[in-house]
Amino acid sequence: MAGEPESSLLVYFLQNEEKIITYMAYAMLLAAMVVFSCTVMGFSVPYGRYSSTKFGMLINANFAWFVQELPAFAVPVWCVFCTDAVQLSNFANNVLVGMMIFHYFQRTFIFSLLHRGKPTPLAPFIAAVFFCLYNGYMQGRYLTHFAVYETNYHISPRFLLGCSMFLGGMAINIQSDRILTNLRKPGETGYKIPRGGMFDYISGANFFGESLEWTGYAVACWNLPAFVFAIFTVCNIGPRAFHHHKFYQEKFEDYPPERKAFIPFLL
Repeated sequence: MAGEPESSLLVYFLQNEEKIITYMAYAMLLAAMVVFSCTVMGFSVPYGRYSSTKFGMLINANFAWFVQELPAFAVPVWCVFCTDAVQLSNFANNVLVGMMIFHYFQRTFIFSLLHRGKPTPLAPFIAAVFFCLYNGYMQGRYLTHFAVYETNYHISPRFLLGCSMFLGGMAINIQSDRILTNLRKPGETGYKIPRGGMFDYISGANFFGESLEWTGYAVACWNLPAFVFAIFTVCNIGPRAFHHHKFYQEKFEDYPPERKAFIPFLL
């Protein structure tokens, strides 16, 4: 019958879904190594101040951020409300998938409206949409269907530490984004030295905050998909913090010499 191949493929997928998610995680880990190798050799992902028409037509930054972040919010929500989310009987699973939803709600519906960045080229925009769709499914589906925790896991030191790191990182990220957004008044162009918050210690305060956030998420989740996501985040935006640091040092003679790039007092 015409529908049998598609039906058989779906059955195979559902029967092997946890294994497929594991393969997806390893694929993301490989991608993280490729991205890190490229960025430490000097390549800057072409969005924001590194935006270029060499990578496709330019898209309004606010629209781009909204569309590209939306799948990482919508897919976990779909996993919670529209699938057999068998693990959500455990309170810890609800909190963990809630972290994903909470972060990407802020990025999709709040940050995208406040952002004042340069237009985004088509290529990195498409890549970001794919990544958020891919990762949204990997995190959301694993936490709602496959991640098994003890009944009292939500009061364990590891869970509480991870949640604290996540909330602290998110607070730093949001504060840093607000500082960057308010650097220029509407209509102004050019760059200024960001000051206040973690910017008093590092050039990439927003990148540090987001890296801390997802590292805390990984500690709380304590599973392969979450750790790989944290690793990818650091490999992707960690080098970008060093690119920003070099940019500021070359552009401003009075740039604070004691300020580090990515990790306060260290790097």
